[in-house]
Amino acid sequence: MSAPASELVLVVDDDLLIAQLVEKYLVRAGYRVAIARDGLTALKLIRKLSPALVVLDLMLPELDGRAVARAARDETEVSIIMLTALGSTTQRVAGLESGADDYLAKPFAPSELVARVRAVLRRARTSPATVVRYGDVVVDPSRRMARMRDQALELTTSEFDLLLALVQARGRVLTREVLIDAVVRSNLNHEIRDRSIDVYVRRLRSKLGDDARGQGHVLTVRGIGYRMAEA
Repeated sequence: MSAPASELVLVVDDDLLIAQLVEKYLVRAGYRVAIARDGLTALKLIRKLSPALVVLDLMLPELDGRAVARAARDETEVSIIMLTALGSTTQRVAGLESGADDYLAKPFAPSELVARVRAVLRRARTSPATVVRYGDVVVDPSRRMARMRDQALELTTSEFDLLLALVQARGRVLTREVLIDAVVRSNLNHEIRDRSIDVYVRRLRSKLGDDARGQGHVLTVRGIGYRMAEA
């Protein structure tokens, strides 16, 4: 399956051999590819080229991957797949907290990375068209926009998908497994699935203005999952 011709992927890794290998597989899959080998260059190319997605190594010279992801999130809606050290749960969660839509542990199979790129970009492109209103939250899937009390919410792709699922449920409880499917389509490693969703929920709550105890829009149903507060 070929990628849309307009989709550019920026590969950021200080290991040129890895970057070139990823480039080879992405080009074969139909994507255009640019390469950066340090964090500062990556930010410059994100601003200059407006890529659809960034494959971003966590450990980089000049500026690490978390700093790059945070800066990119402040300025753009680019999708991000973070590359992390094998077996490091702390690094993986840190990557999600900094704004990554997905992560992949090194060493990885290039074909799996291509599959994840396709999945993340597909989620960014496709959504139901009906505007959903629940309480003071309005979500417009076709435009990938959300508002609360007429104020625009700056959400990552994953945060938007999470909010959309919760709002569409209209106060019903959604299990972590259901939310995982809505947000990452089984792209996350099984060992930290529940914790990954908790990271996404924490980030979403912060942007909705909920307090640290979970009081506000998104409520915890202990041992099950999450739901929206009554409208």
